[in-house]
Amino acid sequence: MAFWTGKRVAVTGGAGFLGAYVVEKLRERGCRDIFVPRSREYDLVELESVRRFYRDARPDIVIHLAARVGGIGANRSNPGKFFYDNLLMGAQLMEQARLAKIEKFVAIGTVCSYPKFTPVPFREENLWDGYPEETNAPYGLAKKMLLVQSAAYREQYGFNSIFLIPVNLYGPGDNFDPEHSHVVPAMIRKCLEAKATGRQEIVCWGDGTPTREFLYVDDCAEAIALATAKYNKSDPVNVGTGKEISIKKLAEVIAELTGFRGNIVWDTSKPNGQPRRCLDTSRAKDLFGFVAGTGFRAGLQKTIEWYVGKTAEIRRQKSDIRGQSDEKQ
Repeated sequence: MAFWTGKRVAVTGGAGFLGAYVVEKLRERGCRDIFVPRSREYDLVELESVRRFYRDARPDIVIHLAARVGGIGANRSNPGKFFYDNLLMGAQLMEQARLAKIEKFVAIGTVCSYPKFTPVPFREENLWDGYPEETNAPYGLAKKMLLVQSAAYREQYGFNSIFLIPVNLYGPGDNFDPEHSHVVPAMIRKCLEAKATGRQEIVCWGDGTPTREFLYVDDCAEAIALATAKYNKSDPVNVGTGKEISIKKLAEVIAELTGFRGNIVWDTSKPNGQPRRCLDTSRAKDLFGFVAGTGFRAGLQKTIEWYVGKTAEIRRQKSDIRGQSDEKQ
């Protein structure tokens, strides 16, 4: 906790899914001066806006979580935007951090940066062994440029920055919008809606054979806080659980936990994405002591309970609004 005393920390994306958990972790550690830029006030794709962010925030440390991101569908629909926005945000934020002489820049990458056919488990030295899976390559490559920039700036300027590579995240507060959500919230929503309406099947993309690794969002926030305080090199570090599950098995587990008893239909006209994803997480344990602490079923159960509670709250609010309208009439 002594590391955080008196530190002024800016967290881009700090109001988002992962960012809210990171901000809470910092507060738990005694960090009282946290600046969270909101997108409506700071467009971090625009250089002048980035400069104004640094003038206003005056940070000692920047944790860069902000990203233009989504599932396979969103990546297929927005390859140019995802590439440009993520590249510009990262490059400009790190350059202006260097010019402002901040103490440390924490860059968050993505597992999408790994080559499509990386041997399992993915090791950090495999990052440059091939081209990423096509549906999310523009996003993955844009984020990987933060690693290149980090190493180059450390070599030329002695600038202290680090680069972390989290796997797919999930947990309470995730994005359940069907147009932009990732696989876990998408499946949870499909199962619960089918159960509520009495539908006897849900449709999932691909054939169910790819594997993925999932990390509970609170665990990821813990890893970021630990690395910020303890790690000071530009070598990339995987952040995950080291355990993989097939998409088919994932769908079966979510169906079980949500109480959906219908059929799961696989739409093979849709892409599978990367064939396998599972990280070697030994470097994170060795370098800053991170080991994921939340079991997958327990994390899924918490996520489902949060979403059920959230949708019930929204229904109550809508009912209250309708009731107030009726009273006025």
